[in-house]
Amino acid sequence: MNTDIKWIKITTNMFDDEKIKMIEAIPEADMVLVIWVKLLTLAGRKNMNGYIFLTENIPYTDEMLSTLFNRPLNTVRLALSTFKKFDMINYEDNGFMKITNWEKHQNIEGLDKIREQNRLRQEKYREKQKQLSPPCNPLLKEEKNKKRKDKNRIDSNVTNNVTNRNTNKSNTKDKYIECVYLSQDEYNKLIEKLGKTKTNGMIEDLNNYIMSKGKRYKSHYHTILNWDRMESKKGKKSMKDTLKEWTNDRKKV
Repeated sequence: MNTDIKWIKITTNMFDDEKIKMIEAIPEADMVLVIWVKLLTLAGRKNMNGYIFLTENIPYTDEMLSTLFNRPLNTVRLALSTFKKFDMINYEDNGFMKITNWEKHQNIEGLDKIREQNRLRQEKYREKQKQLSPPCNPLLKEEKNKKRKDKNRIDSNVTNNVTNRNTNKSNTKDKYIECVYLSQDEYNKLIEKLGKTKTNGMIEDLNNYIMSKGKRYKSHYHTILNWDRMESKKGKKSMKDTLKEWTNDRKKV
């Protein structure tokens, strides 16, 4: 909003206008005319060639104007519909309101002059801010670049450490029973291949076998897979029978 606009032009013969006379004949005419003057002053403060809006991206709604003007919503809607009917205001497709024939209510040259003065004032202010800014220091810039690189290196190391921890966690062997160790990934793969019930049963069989025979295996995961393969070749015999036959064969050798 342009706070430099302190006045708008209202002619002394305003109430001789035919549209104003017709408005005076409708219910709540006095309040409707007050709303008309409020719209004119609001458009003057905006100083945007008669456009009225909250921001450049948000048009006023009826409810907003009712709150802004401190008038009942129904009265505001009556006033706006009357102004639109008499072509005193118009709405664009995006909902923005504009006072029709704005030049009748304003000294256009005076407002353009104020707008240009504001533009020059802002331009002068920005130029002054640039002059107040400290000159570029090559050493300072180099130091900032070094800090940025160090930060990037630290961030990279943190990311790598987190990734390594997650990978190690996936490969860490968990003790599922007294003597059987499997990683979470290995356990999930066994369940996917054998089913949860069979997987847990074979883990228990392997544990009992290790504890009773004192055997050692490099990979309990591959041992279970190998036992499953042996079981399939033996015609779906139970794992206990398969282990028994396998042990007897070993003794014969």
